Amino acid sequence: MFVRLFNGLIDTFYPKRCLSCKSKIHKLAVDNFICAECWAKIKKNRPPFCHSCGRQLEKKGFAKNICSGCIRKMLHFDRAFSPCTYTGIIKELIHDFKYNQKDYLGLPLSKLMIEFIKEYSLPMDKIDFIIPMPLHKTRLREREFNQAEILSRHIGNEFKVDVLATCLERSRYTKTQTELSPHERFLNVENCFSVNGNRNLKRKNILLVDDVLTTAATSSEASRALKNAGSGIVFVLTLAN
Repeated sequence: MFVRLFNGLIDTFYPKRCLSCKSKIHKLAVDNFICAECWAKIKKNRPPFCHSCGRQLEKKGFAKNICSGCIRKMLHFDRAFSPCTYTGIIKELIHDFKYNQKDYLGLPLSKLMIEFIKEYSLPMDKIDFIIPMPLHKTRLREREFNQAEILSRHIGNEFKVDVLATCLERSRYTKTQTELSPHERFLNVENCFSVNGNRNLKRKNILLVDDVLTTAATSSEASRALKNAGSGIVFVLTLAN
C-alpha cells in the first residue's frame, strides 16, 4: 500500500511524463498519464469480430463469423468483446497497471472499454450485474488490488450497473497462465471458481470483466461457474485480446 501511495504522490507533484514514451505531458494528454500521440497508437479491434472470443476476424473467417482459434473450443460464455489488441502500447500499460502498482491507470484504461461499449452498442441496459474476474486471496495480498475490479467500478459508474465484487470467488490457487500452453491453461483453471451462495444469480445477465483474454480459458471457466449458479447470458469484456 505504501509503495502505491508513494508512487501516486510522485506522479501528482512532479512534472508529468507520458507513461509510454516518457515525453513531457501536454494539454491533450489522457488523464495526465498518456500523451495524445501514444493514445492514438493503441491498436484497436475493428469489425467484423469473432462471435465467440471477440477478436478481429481475418478475411478467411468472415463467412463463419468465428476465428480459427475458437472453432474447436467449447467456451461457456455467450460472447466476448475487447476494444484493443494485446500488443505495443496497450500491452505495456496493462503490465504497468497490474504489476507496477499503478492502479490509477484503471481510469484511462476503462475509458477504452466504455468507448467501445458505446461505439458498438453493447446492450448494457440488459445487463443485471457486472462481475470482475476475482483474484485468489494470496495473489490479492501480493498485488494489493484487483485490476478487474477497478475497471468494473468505472464501467459500472458510467452505465449505472451494480458491481458484485465478492460474488465470484477463486477458491483454488492456480499457477500463472502466462507460461502455460493453451491446453495446460484450461486444465490449470478447471473448477477453480465458485459463486457465493448468498447471491441469487438465477436468470440474471452478467458482464464479466477482466484485463486480457488470451486462450479464454479463465473467462470460460468463470462463466461456467456463473451458469451453474443459474445466471442467464454471460458476456465477457476485456481490455485487450
